[in-house]
Amino acid sequence: MGVRVLFLGPLADLAGTDEVRLAAPLNWEGLLCAVNPAVAEHLRGDRVKVACAGKVIADKTQLAALDGDEVALLPPVSGG
Repeated sequence: MGVRVLFLGPLADLAGTDEVRLAAPLNWEGLLCAVNPAVAEHLRGDRVKVACAGKVIADKTQLAALDGDEVALLPPVSGG
């Protein structure tokens, strides 16, 4: 089954896809290694939030996704 990673907003454009499935368990370093360098650069910044299993993680470096979890990469929100 693995971990479903969702790329939202401009992160999907950078990734070239809306989602990928990665092997579980998935931690922060594993996520950074699995995505392309442009996405990883954005993930390292303070503006992108990470949610796992429906909850935003306060310290995204503590990501610990298990088999069947969904990880959403949340870019900053803008609009008018």
